[in-house]
Amino acid sequence: MPRWLSFLLWFVPILTLLGVAHVYLYRRLIRDMTAHRGLRRGAQVLLVSGFVGAAGFRSFGVWFPTEGVRLVGIGLLTWMGLVMYLFFCTLAVELAQRVASRAVRGPVPPASLPPSPERRAVLTGGLAVGAGVAGVGLSGFGAWRAFHPPDVRDTPVRLPRLPRALDGFSLVQLTDIHVGDVLQRHFVDELVARTNALKPDVIVITGDLVDGPVSRLGPYVAGFGALAARHGVFFVTGNHDYYSGATSWVAFLERLGITVLRNRAVSIGDTGASFSLAGVDDWSAFRMGEPGYDLDAALREVSPDRASVLLAHQPSNFDEVARRGVGLQISGHTHGGQMFPGNLVAGAIWGSRNAGLSRTGDSQLYVSRGCGFVGPPMRVGAPPEIARLVLMPG
Repeated sequence: MPRWLSFLLWFVPILTLLGVAHVYLYRRLIRDMTAHRGLRRGAQVLLVSGFVGAAGFRSFGVWFPTEGVRLVGIGLLTWMGLVMYLFFCTLAVELAQRVASRAVRGPVPPASLPPSPERRAVLTGGLAVGAGVAGVGLSGFGAWRAFHPPDVRDTPVRLPRLPRALDGFSLVQLTDIHVGDVLQRHFVDELVARTNALKPDVIVITGDLVDGPVSRLGPYVAGFGALAARHGVFFVTGNHDYYSGATSWVAFLERLGITVLRNRAVSIGDTGASFSLAGVDDWSAFRMGEPGYDLDAALREVSPDRASVLLAHQPSNFDEVARRGVGLQISGHTHGGQMFPGNLVAGAIWGSRNAGLSRTGDSQLYVSRGCGFVGPPMRVGAPPEIARLVLMPG
């Protein structure tokens, strides 16, 4: 599928939902609440400007790459999330109000309960204010959670054929950081400090590191050169890295001392105790004309009698990975849905592979919710994480 078609299949439904949300909020929170022409006109200007800006903020950033435009873009992304939560909360309140109203009227003929316009106005206004407060509260919490440094999530994993000498081996995963116009050097430095404080044996970055070219984001990403682990730092590409120029980013990361696993494997440990660490390019790279994912090449040097770990940005194709006997795959990509109700949608799509540890046969899959975000700078129902996997003989 061409990238432009894939983009449209994602962008058009989101844009449609955003447009419906703006119209609905105007009708319920403005038109139904006040007859003041000035307030209505001001709300119309605000909502139309917000919708147009949210729909075209990426183009503005490309045409006018200034700090002021970047800050406006962050504001528009935040506006997008705020509108969606106001929409969900207001719609939920309206539906609940209608259900309650029908339940109260149930056995009584409607004609015997003449509505009071004043009472209806007060009730509607109170519910609208409540929905607004809930929407703003959810958005505020989501923004705080998104910008707050990710928490460490510890997960013990029994890895088949792992030597006993490596019992307790710690592997820290960073993924879906999305360094770009919003998350920049300060976030990177804080993430690096928290990761290094864990004193991991290995650090892996499983894709979607950036949203932009090396020329613009290189100074921010350079902070990852300070990552330190006993057995090294490893990286595999994600789909957003391809959007941003994967070849240039791979070369940049290698100059930082980060080992990039492009459909190949390395040995972790020493001659007395070790396991195979393999990595594949992103599953969707072929859509951009890149060679991309090659599981055969990645596992070519992996012996079936050794413990093995595969780094793959997306949890796609894990059934085949399990069939090949790989003990553990570590992935990201899903963000755990990032924002309610997206977490429910992602759960319906990915099932147990949306986030956390799952099993297929004798193989296990760990999917991190990621460190950063895309779109609205919010995290609700899917908190960001630094994943620390503690390996044990299985």
